Amino acid sequence: MDRRNVVRSFYFTFLNVVFQLPSVLTLCGYDACNPTISDPYVLNVHLVPHTHDDVGWLKTVDQYYMGSKNQIQHAGVQYILDSVVSELLKDPKKRFIYVEIAFFARWWHEQDDEMKLNVKKLVNEGRLEFINGGWCMNDEASTHYNSIIDQMTIGLRFLNDTFGSCGRPLVAWHIDPFGHSREQASIFAQMSFDGFFFARLDYADKKHRMIQKEMEAIWHGSSSLGNTADLLFGALYAHYNPPPGFCYDQFCNDPPIQDDQDLYDYNVDEQVKKFIAYAKMQSLSFKTNHIMMTMGSDFQYENAIPWFKNMDKLISYVNQKGNEFKINVLYSTPSCYVKSLNEAGKTWPTKSDDFFPYADQPHSYWTGYFSSRPALKYYERVSNNLLQICKQLEVLAGNRQINITSESKTLKRAMAVAQHHDAVSGTEKQHVADDYAKRLAIGSSHCQNLVNVSLGSFLSATSPPSFTFCTLLNISVCPVTEDSKSFAVVVYNPIGRVVTQFVRFPVNGDNFLVEGPDGNPITSIISIVSASTKAVRRSRGTATHELVFMATVPALGYNTYMVYRAKFTQKFQEMVFSKPMREKALSTSPIVIENEFLKITFDNNTGLLDTVIDTVSNLTMMVKQTFLWYNSSTGTPDSSQASGAYIFRPNRTNPIPIMLRNNVLTKVYQSNLIQEVHQEFSPWLTQVVRLYKAQRHAEFEWTVGPIPFQDGFGKEIITRFDSDIKSGKQFFTDSNGREILERVKDHRDTWFYNVTEPVSGNYYPVNSRIYIKDDKKQMTILTDRSQGGSSLQEGSIELMIHRRIQHDDGRGVGEPLNETGQFGDGLIIRGKHFVLLSSPAKSASLHRNLAEQLYMAPSISFFKASADWQIKYNLSGSFLHKNLPANVHLLTLELWDSNTALIRLEHQYEKDEDPDLSTNVTVSFKNLFVSFDVLSVREVSLSANQFAEDATRLKWKVMDSDQMMPSNKKPIPVSPKTLNVLLSPMQIRSFLATIKGH
Repeated sequence: MDRRNVVRSFYFTFLNVVFQLPSVLTLCGYDACNPTISDPYVLNVHLVPHTHDDVGWLKTVDQYYMGSKNQIQHAGVQYILDSVVSELLKDPKKRFIYVEIAFFARWWHEQDDEMKLNVKKLVNEGRLEFINGGWCMNDEASTHYNSIIDQMTIGLRFLNDTFGSCGRPLVAWHIDPFGHSREQASIFAQMSFDGFFFARLDYADKKHRMIQKEMEAIWHGSSSLGNTADLLFGALYAHYNPPPGFCYDQFCNDPPIQDDQDLYDYNVDEQVKKFIAYAKMQSLSFKTNHIMMTMGSDFQYENAIPWFKNMDKLISYVNQKGNEFKINVLYSTPSCYVKSLNEAGKTWPTKSDDFFPYADQPHSYWTGYFSSRPALKYYERVSNNLLQICKQLEVLAGNRQINITSESKTLKRAMAVAQHHDAVSGTEKQHVADDYAKRLAIGSSHCQNLVNVSLGSFLSATSPPSFTFCTLLNISVCPVTEDSKSFAVVVYNPIGRVVTQFVRFPVNGDNFLVEGPDGNPITSIISIVSASTKAVRRSRGTATHELVFMATVPALGYNTYMVYRAKFTQKFQEMVFSKPMREKALSTSPIVIENEFLKITFDNNTGLLDTVIDTVSNLTMMVKQTFLWYNSSTGTPDSSQASGAYIFRPNRTNPIPIMLRNNVLTKVYQSNLIQEVHQEFSPWLTQVVRLYKAQRHAEFEWTVGPIPFQDGFGKEIITRFDSDIKSGKQFFTDSNGREILERVKDHRDTWFYNVTEPVSGNYYPVNSRIYIKDDKKQMTILTDRSQGGSSLQEGSIELMIHRRIQHDDGRGVGEPLNETGQFGDGLIIRGKHFVLLSSPAKSASLHRNLAEQLYMAPSISFFKASADWQIKYNLSGSFLHKNLPANVHLLTLELWDSNTALIRLEHQYEKDEDPDLSTNVTVSFKNLFVSFDVLSVREVSLSANQFAEDATRLKWKVMDSDQMMPSNKKPIPVSPKTLNVLLSPMQIRSFLATIKGH
């Protein structure tokens, strides 16, 4: 290296240190705002230059970043960032915001030291400001709160590590998701954001808010957390686009500001007059003398020169008329706008419900995407399950050997990308959906390797076994169990309490012996692989039977079970062999299956569900369950709107039953562990209703597809439960898997609802569960993925489980939702619903406990083992010294650095939800974990990008309280002696814990 390069390297190293010094050398955030005019009669117009960069939609993430496949859509994110940074460096008054860190992090790692220093300078001076800061701008309907928190944490950690406090966003920015959940607002508030801006809200709601000047208000994000979950929200006036006539991107057709008076096209006076008129009109819908204009749109600023050059002129010429028209235009950011709103001292209206469903026209309800691409929605959910296990074992395994393909980072980022509002939502092109699934598959393989290495090291430090994951167990495919004479099954439980899990896998033959980790035989049963399963798996497996047994697994621990293909030799003559399930002959009396808690009957004539009886509580529910389909609209005389990936629009109110005859073909199988009713509604729709031993719920496993297409009709398949529960128009759904919201058919809490679409206008996202109730009974249905659901008549619940549509709905994706499977025909979907019957008073503990076990299900892996396995391996273990309390969930256990773990503890119950469990609870980190000690903890915000004691938020006056909100109350400190953590209902507390392995 020559002398000049040495000096240059030293110089940049020195500057890099300077820019990492405390914020006394920086002027970012609220301190970096361009000045406004405080005169209340002067309208301050905040111009916010921005680009909206989808993390996949019409093109894949890579194609969008690189700028390839421009014949699909012209977009190249790397060039946007190149161009914007170049322009910002020219003028300290210019501002720009950036949101999607999945793109920015990639661009950042490609830059040289000089460019990185320039960008840090822009960030430290507030000229380039990060808003929102998640890895993506996530969907709010199909996403689980665990995955939302994770993807935000990844993005915000990158900003923290790279830019320090000046990289920490102050405002949330969800300008494109298709409706907004209350839980999302609560999460943002707990991440210490001061505001939340979005563009999409129902057209009628927006009209109402504009008239009432309620486009900005305080959102009560939680009924349990009080004002700590309160957050200012703002609905954007012009979607997220520039004012009409003022788009200056290279692909816009609006005229530039032409200020040469010698030119015939001179238009300054005309444009200034037009802009002022528009600004004054917009101001009529807002409470203060500040308004915000979004100067940008999808993938704009690839050439930032025309944008900034024309905005410079617009600001200059409008402000020259400022005294005359009482207007001031400035470069700004959403956080600077929030600062101005806060300083205005107004008292703000409030909102306590959410912004679902969203419609942009009277016949265009964006409720189809609640169910679109059900296979991807399921894959995302099980991938999150694996990721949480993977992260736990990364901490629990400590310094055990983990290589480059045995880590959680790949799946973390794949899962973060999958939360994008055109990913798990199902609103992307097919090749993009395939790309999301591919990323999840690669990440999952890395995490499976990590699980293998970690669990293997626990079983044996010297000769760990080699595990196999079988990802197609739901269609009875697993080569190691089908072909091996003996093998071991390892079940790992990621929950902080003991769980019971029924393990099911394919085998060939019908004589098997299962031994527990103590060497004692375990009761097991053998069932024949059903015809519907064989039809789904086709050539992917040949197993003739399934082996099922009940595994009881310790808290945050594992158990190992040995399976022998048994022969009746002297060694096994006194062992307990698997018992076959027997088909029961049907009679004229009702079909009955039952266990210790439930008794379920089916009508012998129709084969349909008839009653569900809770024998412990002596509750009986008359209920009919069946499958139907809505015919997808292709347009009507009053609207050309068709059903599609985004929009659900049936062409009739009453769906069509799926039955070839007056009854369904029915078979009944019974054993001492499981009882099943097999139903065939049509050749392409079957169902198995199961009751497992000692479980409080019934399992409904349905198989749908390929949906017939030859008749030319798009079909949207639902399952419907019609009961005798007197629920009126009321039903309840979860919000991103956490708090429960009341829904009322044909009603909106804060504005008049005109019923233009009686079905789709009443659909809501069901991420985890939906229920109806009366004074005596409650029926709760839990889902294994996100789906759309509703209660369209008293006592009824319906959930949409599959969609196959022949037309596009005109919202940009440009292709019909017509997915094909591996074999080239229509996609087959297999899924489950879990049905609970209880009294309303006892329902919360049942559905919250079951919801936790569904989304944090045990992992099951296999390895070939010999007869000496009990001597060779440590067959059982728990990584907790004691179970967590029944109302506490270990939400996150994640390796932060070599001696630090991120730990989140969550109170799972809402205030007043359960008489015993909706109470404060204390958990101690002291001597909690077996494989490591927690030496000290420091509390951080929910997103772990700020220490809790440093977090402050702007305070607001609200109409429904005499108090300023939020209170900025500091969290209860954790004593270093006891390490006790106090949790109140619905509270999540996050800690960076210094740990020491054993």
